[in-house]
Amino acid sequence: MADTTIMVIHGPNLDRLGVREPGIYGSQTLDSINALIEQEARALDVAVEIHQTNHEGEIVSLIWDAADRCDGLVINPAAYTHYSIAIRDAIAGSGLPAIEVHLSNIHAREEFRRQSVIAPVARGQISGLGPLGYVLALRALVSLARD
Repeated sequence: MADTTIMVIHGPNLDRLGVREPGIYGSQTLDSINALIEQEARALDVAVEIHQTNHEGEIVSLIWDAADRCDGLVINPAAYTHYSIAIRDAIAGSGLPAIEVHLSNIHAREEFRRQSVIAPVARGQISGLGPLGYVLALRALVSLARD
């Protein structure tokens, strides 16, 4: 199944992991999380493309790029989760199975973080499991692709 490719998109501020509010987001850096994702991809015999951006339009462009070349999408839209109709529409229009991931439990945080405009167009949402959420999302997409 090495011809399966999953795109992983990390949204705004995730490049600051390890120093930004470690009590909420943990002490692991984005590089260490990406290494965990790559290790799991090797174990599953799939390719991953990993991107991080702080720009909404770039996320939209990445989703459309993934629609043309990839078999699934793991996305942590970060703050855009709560209001980006542009990202929501790109996911919906892409036809890709997408898993929304959040390091913290967005449902146990501030009221404004509890609403996701992405969840209705994603196959699933993993929230509150830290970096493990990315691994589980990757496993879920591979399982869906193999069915």
